Amino acid sequence: MQITLDVDKCCAAGQCVLVAPEVFDQRDEDGIVELLDANPPAEQHAAVHEAATICPAAAIQVHE
Repeated sequence: MQITLDVDKCCAAGQCVLVAPEVFDQRDEDGIVELLDANPPAEQHAAVHEAATICPAAAIQVHE
């Protein structure tokens, strides 16, 4: 699994951080998403897929 972010699309909703806090975080200054782990372990894959699905800005892309 590889994860890419389009930070220009990010609206700082924070849903990704709530679903997968081991993989995503938010910048303190503006809340824009940050990737903590671009290649997370298998036990995080379901949470990453959920985060990508619920992202209101579609800023998260998951590549298998």
